[in-house]
Parts: sequence; C-alpha cells; structure tokens
Amino acid sequence: MFRKPFLAASLCAGLAMAISPIGLADLYVAGGITSESAAAARIELDTLIGLERLHPQLDLRLATGLLLLDGDENDENAAWLLTPMLRYTFAGKREVYLEGGIGAAVFLDARIGSRDLSTAFQFQDRLALGGTLGPGELTLSVAHYSNAGIKDPNEGIEVLALGYRLPL
Repeated sequence: MFRKPFLAASLCAGLAMAISPIGLADLYVAGGITSESAAAARIELDTLIGLERLHPQLDLRLATGLLLLDGDENDENAAWLLTPMLRYTFAGKREVYLEGGIGAAVFLDARIGSRDLSTAFQFQDRLALGGTLGPGELTLSVAHYSNAGIKDPNEGIEVLALGYRLPL
C-alpha cells in the first residue's frame, strides 16, 4: 500500500519537522476513500492568514502537500497539491468552520483505477467542514479533481477524507 510515493511523503514530513521550530506551517494529515473505492491519504503543510480587514470571521488557508492513492501493484498514484481555501469561522465557543477553494494538482499518472484523467494537471475543488479538537482541528472534506475540459476524456475523481490539522 502506497509503496511508490512513500519516499515523497517521508520528505514532506521531514520538511514539516524542519520548519516547525520557526512556526511557518502546520501539519495536516487525512485518510479517506476515492470514488473508485481506493484508499487515499493526504499530507500537507499549511498556514492560516487572517483576513480581518475584509471580515472578522474570514481567513485564507494556504496548503501544499501530497495526495497518495492506493491501487494494485502497478496502479498506485500520487499528486502534488496546491490549495488555497477561504475559511469562514462561525461565531461561538467551538470554532466550527467551513472552507472552500479551487487549487491545482499534478498527478504522477493520468490514470486512476478505471478513470482516464487525460492530463497530469488537474484542478482541485475542495469543501471542508471542521472544528477544534484538542490542540488541533478535525476536518471532514470532499475534493473533486478534474482537468476542466482541457482535454478529453475528462473523467474526474472524488476523494472523501477525514483529517486532523496539528499546529507545529
């Protein structure tokens, strides 16, 4: 499971540990399932930028990392992700938030299971609902990857994931 992209995930985790003392990023890890019923894992580094001047409950979350997709021995895949998301935090003690954004993904292979994505470059649409839990945040997200009709066929893929964001 996830043999090919394991080295890339290890490098990403090492980078998180290297920059954590200077507080530039937080670690986000998630596990889930694709619309092709394959296991998926996501590991990202992200940061929150307050947008209080626009609205007191609005933030911008910038994230980059890896999406790892399980498959048969020759069918595994991985993608580098770049995800800007707007976060709206609802008023209240529990700090429940809703995030949404459009980012980019570059896959190692343009095939995922039986789906032909046609291009390695894909747009990423992601929605998430989360809230504070312990020192971090628990998030339920859904992401859709598609080339937006750049080239046919345009068989996108979805990933449903449960994740945890840990401040470093």
